Amino acid sequence: MADDLDFDCPRCHQPASAPFYGPCPTCREQLRATVGREPQVAEVAEYEPKMNVTPNAVALKD
Repeated sequence: MADDLDFDCPRCHQPASAPFYGPCPTCREQLRATVGREPQVAEVAEYEPKMNVTPNAVALKD
């Protein structure tokens, strides 16, 4: 995609040129500085089956 679109920035309404429609580079930097945050690692609890779960009767068959 070598062709850039010419449009008005939806945030500051200034003329902008970019490959995709969205905030201009100046607005993007402002948004990253004020709204953005560092990614965090989510801790997931280990799987514990419910108490009402019973083993498969076929698997227990001798």
